[in-house]
Amino acid sequence: MEALILEPSVYTVKAILILDNDGDRLFAKYYDDTYPSVKEQKAFEKNIFNKTHRIDSGIALLEGLTVVYKSSIDLYFYVIGSSYENELMLMAVLNCLLDSLSQMLGKNVEKRALLENMEGLFLAVDEIVDGGVILESDPQQVVHWVLQSAKEQIKGSLLQ
Repeated sequence: MEALILEPSVYTVKAILILDNDGDRLFAKYYDDTYPSVKEQKAFEKNIFNKTHRIDSGIALLEGLTVVYKSSIDLYFYVIGSSYENELMLMAVLNCLLDSLSQMLGKNVEKRALLENMEGLFLAVDEIVDGGVILESDPQQVVHWVLQSAKEQIKGSLLQ
């Protein structure tokens, strides 16, 4: 009898991506070695963009992965999980990220504002997902922790 390898019982994410209108990477965080090299990651990102850029939001199965995505003005946001992952949980991560960024950057999340506030993006992603494990799906909590972290960094730099 073959041993059956089951997915972890916690909800997990394989990657979070943000691409611009041309499909170029603005942000990418991979949580496993599905695409170990930058060349493989960029090829996957081009493939995913080509398949999804005509539709504002949705769920796709691509290369054996579940992909949930949404566009916002001139950006495309993707959350990628295994083919066994719960699409609703992946969508909750995507919505949490978009809502958190919207609260931090103002109403519309666009490329210029995102590039000017990359530190906030990094902090928000780290609050939502850690090592691929989904930790938070409430944008209010994420924004709260990002602001707390920013205050601590400012206080620490003033004391030095």
